[in-house]
Amino acid sequence: MGFFQDLKEDLSLAVDELLPEEKQTEEQLDLEEDTAVEEAMKEVEKALAEEFATEAEEESVADEAEETAEETAEDADEPEEIVEEMLEEVAEATGEEELAEPEEESEDEPAVEEDQPAATPVIDAAAAEIASIANIVAKEEFGEEDFEEREIQSPEELLKMEQEEEKEETELEKEVEKAMAEQKMNLAEEEVVDETAVITEGMMITGDMISKGSIEILGKVKGNVEVLGKLNVSGTIEGDSKAAEVFADSAHITGKVVASGTIKIGQNSVIIGDISATSAVVAGAVKGDIDVQGPVILDASAIVMGNIKSKSVQINNGAVIEGMCSQCYAEVNPTSFFDDLIQK
Repeated sequence: MGFFQDLKEDLSLAVDELLPEEKQTEEQLDLEEDTAVEEAMKEVEKALAEEFATEAEEESVADEAEETAEETAEDADEPEEIVEEMLEEVAEATGEEELAEPEEESEDEPAVEEDQPAATPVIDAAAAEIASIANIVAKEEFGEEDFEEREIQSPEELLKMEQEEEKEETELEKEVEKAMAEQKMNLAEEEVVDETAVITEGMMITGDMISKGSIEILGKVKGNVEVLGKLNVSGTIEGDSKAAEVFADSAHITGKVVASGTIKIGQNSVIIGDISATSAVVAGAVKGDIDVQGPVILDASAIVMGNIKSKSVQINNGAVIEGMCSQCYAEVNPTSFFDDLIQK
């Protein structure tokens, strides 16, 4: 056995010496095969990794798409909730019963297309309910007949209509004032007529009065009185009075009294308003300022609550005044007098 073993080793050595290149070639082939296998394994791992990454991206995109769809569905439900809240607020503000909710679609009706918003029927119903409430409010404000004549449109058009009406009223007022001013000018240019109109005690007149002569008022007048002659009042006037001369005896006048001449206010007469004249004699009660270019005489029974401007003032014992007295129309100016005195 030892002999054969030695022979085998010798033969192997001899073969290795005779075929060294073939042995090396086999070793190189084995090395190349191992390298190729390793590269193939790397390529397989890389392909698997790319496949796994693609699947993960697809799952992420699908999750994002699902979340977006859920958000879109929630946004589509929001208008319906907002409209319902608006309807409830309108119902509470107007005191009406709860607004009817739109009927739900039956299963037999076709489904709403994806392009059409789901809240459109709810918005239309809300608009109809709000329009009906606006009509009710407009009827209450304008009246049934007036509402039927004019159609309620948009708020802008209503505002425009109101502005036009106010403009027309303003123009009409200007025309009336102009006509009255022209009538007063014409009346002032005319001469006084020697006649006297009498308003009896049981008579009441509502409206302005203009006379070229004189008027004696025993009853009641609600309006302004303008007379070119004398105005005698023993009744009641609720309005401004203007005349050449005014004499009030047991009268009650509420309004401004203007006279181009003298004003005489007898006992038991009450005037609530300012007085303007060239001279005045007061024995009754006056609540208002007295502006007289000439003298003012206050009798013992006089009661004045207001300021007095005149040329001179005579106050009899017993008269009561609550206000300031100024002789601003006097010939001597106290301020100038003392200023000149100081300069000298």
